[in-house]
Amino acid sequence: MSLLIGFLGGAFGGLVGLGGGTVMIPLMVGLLRLSQHKAHGTSLVAVFFTGLMGSFTYGLQGSLNGKAAFFLAATAILTARLGARYAHSLPERDLKRAFGGFLLFVSLLLLLKPYLAPMGLVQGEVFTDLVLLLAGGLTGFLSGMMGVGGGTIMVPAMVLLLGLPQHTAQGTSLLAMVPASLVGAHTHLRLGNVERGLALGLVPGVLLGTFLGGELAHYLPEGGLRLVFAAVLSWTGWRYLRPPVKK
Repeated sequence: MSLLIGFLGGAFGGLVGLGGGTVMIPLMVGLLRLSQHKAHGTSLVAVFFTGLMGSFTYGLQGSLNGKAAFFLAATAILTARLGARYAHSLPERDLKRAFGGFLLFVSLLLLLKPYLAPMGLVQGEVFTDLVLLLAGGLTGFLSGMMGVGGGTIMVPAMVLLLGLPQHTAQGTSLLAMVPASLVGAHTHLRLGNVERGLALGLVPGVLLGTFLGGELAHYLPEGGLRLVFAAVLSWTGWRYLRPPVKK
């Protein structure tokens, strides 16, 4: 089961430029009955390998910007630890509701993705670097807290503000999240929020799924898949947010 969960998370992560946690966390909570805290921490371990394989795959296609990834990661590694600790401090119910809201936000961004054309609103090397540092800091905190990758924040910032092509932004975000997810996963591990055996079971599926998803992203029209994925995330997010049924 862990192999399948890792494969699904990696495949969707590679296809749409996410870290896969948005898929793996609900499956680990719903099917494997993990607590929300342990699902977030365990997911980040897999996200680390998603970033490794995904950035390698995008790099083979020439869809990487090393300088942008460096600036994004520089602040993300600082805030990922804070995000993980903040998640650990939240009660289970509050963390679930926060994750549900995050899923709805991600689904909205997926629906808006066709309209994210490279615009280059920010000009100048200093302002460009500043945008990357700010986006990295915000993404690192959300990654550590939510147990996910950074595509939801990094990709729109790079496409809309900096004018990077969509595929380059996706590959760069995956590369930037390699060190950030490692810091977040290590923090969750020290806090007792990582199921080590399960995490090891996720990794082979994540590596295979991310490689295939990253390759297919350059050849398959993702419109239909993106809409279906957004609908599934919206439904899952609502399940996290809806009030519990009183018996």
